[in-house]
Amino acid sequence: MAKTADKTTDTIENAAFPTFDASNATDQFRAVAEKGVEQSKEAFSKLKSGAETTQKALESTFETAKSAGNELSLKTIAALRANAEADFSHLEALIGAKSLSEVVELQTVFLRKRVEMTVEQAKDIQAATAKAAEEVSKPVKQAFEKVFKELKVA
Repeated sequence: MAKTADKTTDTIENAAFPTFDASNATDQFRAVAEKGVEQSKEAFSKLKSGAETTQKALESTFETAKSAGNELSLKTIAALRANAEADFSHLEALIGAKSLSEVVELQTVFLRKRVEMTVEQAKDIQAATAKAAEEVSKPVKQAFEKVFKELKVA
């Protein structure tokens, strides 16, 4: 039993305990913190860039929507004006009619012209609306495409 006690004492005396070096831990902690700060700055930069791009796209979209709305309003007003002028011209012609057959003929011609005019006005407004929708969605579409392209790269 004495041999075992001697071996235990000898082993304890020769055993090396790991030492804790505080300067290494501080350096490692500093490196991790600096890396975290750098990654945060990079993420913030990307976020800021994305926000600026989105803001520009929205501003462009609102300006385009405003001009498209103005164009549609002007087309609508022009159509209403043309309709009112046609109505007054027809009314003057009806007042000057000498017979019932002339009234029927004027009415028939007027209705045919009004239908043609209405179809043309609808085509013009539809074309302007389609153009406006395309122009309004263009900046937002480009912004989304850019963001998704950047996300695929990252």
